[in-house]
Amino acid sequence: MAHAVLPTVPSAEHMMGMPAVEQRRWTAAEVQALPEEPGKRFECVDGELLVSPSPSRAHQIALALLMTALTDYARRDNRALVLPAPHDYVLDPFTVVQPDITVVPTPAGRAPRRDEECEPPVLFVEVLSPSTARYDRVVKRSRYQREGVAYWIVDVEARLIERWTADERPEVLTERLTWRLSGHPDEFLLEVPEYFARVHGEA
Repeated sequence: MAHAVLPTVPSAEHMMGMPAVEQRRWTAAEVQALPEEPGKRFECVDGELLVSPSPSRAHQIALALLMTALTDYARRDNRALVLPAPHDYVLDPFTVVQPDITVVPTPAGRAPRRDEECEPPVLFVEVLSPSTARYDRVVKRSRYQREGVAYWIVDVEARLIERWTADERPEVLTERLTWRLSGHPDEFLLEVPEYFARVHGEA
């Protein structure tokens, strides 16, 4: 598959937020075989190719701060790894995603030596961008719900975090975000206003 001749991405599909030029069902293997392009991330959900542009400065700050907070929490009991994008997660033959943040349990208290030894993810996080909003809130959200993975959407502009479970509507958090990793003695706590104040350079 790595040597397969594939159509170029701009003519075959679309950047996030733009209408598709043609309908084509992509496989995870085909997307993983696409040549790397600086500033672009390639994913597919249920065969639909998603192409993300480079993130904004605010997006990266939000990502870094939340990564740090989750890593500090997971490190207290060595029960999970907190991993940033880009890292492929193949959910089925037609779905490969690269969430901004992924939390993977480590029951043995250490990082697995091979991908095959990894536990299924328990949390996906996406930091919203204008060009990715529809995919994060609709396409990916629906697929993550079917997978049974907890899912957070960080909306930097609105200063809120959407927490999705199996329900059709999210829990919209503007004050506090709490979460407990299975087996962890403590609860993760994020003061949402303070977090976004740091993201926007106000604290």
